[in-house]
Amino acid sequence: MGRITDAVKHLIIVNGLFFVATYLYGDQMYEWFSLWFPKNGNFEYWQVLSHMFMHGGFMHILFNMYALWAFGSPLERMWGRNKFLFFYFSAGIGAALIHTGVNYYYFHQGIDALVDSGIPKEQIMEIVTNGKYSPNWYNIASKDTIDNFLSAINTPAVGASGAIYGVLVAFGMSYPNAELFLMFIPVPVKAKYFIPVIIGLDLFSGVTGYSIFGSGIAHFAHVGGALFGFIMMWYWKKNQFNNNRWDL
Repeated sequence: MGRITDAVKHLIIVNGLFFVATYLYGDQMYEWFSLWFPKNGNFEYWQVLSHMFMHGGFMHILFNMYALWAFGSPLERMWGRNKFLFFYFSAGIGAALIHTGVNYYYFHQGIDALVDSGIPKEQIMEIVTNGKYSPNWYNIASKDTIDNFLSAINTPAVGASGAIYGVLVAFGMSYPNAELFLMFIPVPVKAKYFIPVIIGLDLFSGVTGYSIFGSGIAHFAHVGGALFGFIMMWYWKKNQFNNNRWDL
């Protein structure tokens, strides 16, 4: 892993400052800088970027910043500062877009079921935007449908995890045979095996609703960051190959 690189160091410092500010100003920080659903009154466009510096607790920021140092520094040494930052923020924004898109699906699934039962849409929105719900809704649609609907509109996303998953993919594609020593596995695991498994577990949790790593995790944001990271790496490698062809 080696010495921490400049961009990674500065990202960790900014994340740390946001974390301290969250403890000082509490809910106000979450209202301003978390990523809210666009139909929530707290939503602002800058949150697509700012949510990447917010974290929900000490272990959350600790694991993200450790991964940023461990996997981001080799990439910055290979690419340089500007290319690494472009990749990092692109993966994080891509994760936010995928997360919001999935929430749009959950939102419309829930509200369509309620409207079809005869409840006016304006009445539903008035209730949920005040952070409330009607127990009777669970008699109209399945528990998962209503829970996902309520979570989509009222639960903000925080954390650098989407960008980190993009970094993980880039590291795995750049150093596939790097052996990773993990706290919960007593033997080294090559990156080309470990990273796809981690992404696959997140995808499984997102699709089934069964969270292996605990509750309150934005699994589709993780998958979205990994997907955008893969697309960027594939595009860069393809162009690098074309630039080196002798028959052009």
